[in-house]
Amino acid sequence: MKFISWNVNGLRACNDKGFADTFRKLDADFFCLQETKMQSGQLDLQFDGYESYWNYAEKKGYSGTAIYTRHTPLNVTYGIGIEHHDKEGRVITMEMEDFFLVTVYTPNSQDGLKRLDYRMAWEDDFRNYLLGLDKRKPVIACGDLNVAHKEIDLKNPKTNRKNAGFTDEEREKFSILLNSGFTDTYRHFYPDREGIYSWWSYRFKAREKNAGWRIDYFIVSNRLCDRLEKADIHTEIYGSDHCPVEVDIKF
Repeated sequence: MKFISWNVNGLRACNDKGFADTFRKLDADFFCLQETKMQSGQLDLQFDGYESYWNYAEKKGYSGTAIYTRHTPLNVTYGIGIEHHDKEGRVITMEMEDFFLVTVYTPNSQDGLKRLDYRMAWEDDFRNYLLGLDKRKPVIACGDLNVAHKEIDLKNPKTNRKNAGFTDEEREKFSILLNSGFTDTYRHFYPDREGIYSWWSYRFKAREKNAGWRIDYFIVSNRLCDRLEKADIHTEIYGSDHCPVEVDIKF
């Protein structure tokens, strides 16, 4: 099965930049979106052979997630069951026969780390949520996790050390998540590969210079590692300040 995750940074804007063509070209079984920035009824974008599920933020033009699937789920839930986290449309969980698929748009710590304390609480609560699912069946979690884990995951680690997305605190939380029983699928295949990123600032010609960050992930329960077939980051695809990431898993 082929899984795609993409922070589209506004689906309506991305749709004007060829989203439908990219969707068909990638030809995924599951296509997860983050930062849709939509409310219900603003864009009717359906594809033959797919069902779609949407989680909208209460605040207009903000956050939001979606999943397109070729495979009818057993159950779909929205949020992580904690009210103060669940107003921003950040999580969708799809229960399938053999696994849970979770798409997430992790809160950004923001300029000046104004939201770092909230982010730390989110990290603990989201990890506990994934661990709860993992007790029932294996988990595939994907999305914009808003953290570059290691120095090889961004172009300029030294100058970004205390910036949102590369603080010691955020990186440590990601390490704790992995150490609790999950695998970063891209690093599973490419432990030392440098210069491959999934997000570039719109400023300073960052994408042209490949001054990027790898902050979009597929992580899976460790017991799925022997089923992993492929991981990819589609740096050739434009339409957002992020590019799609992929994992293929044998089920």
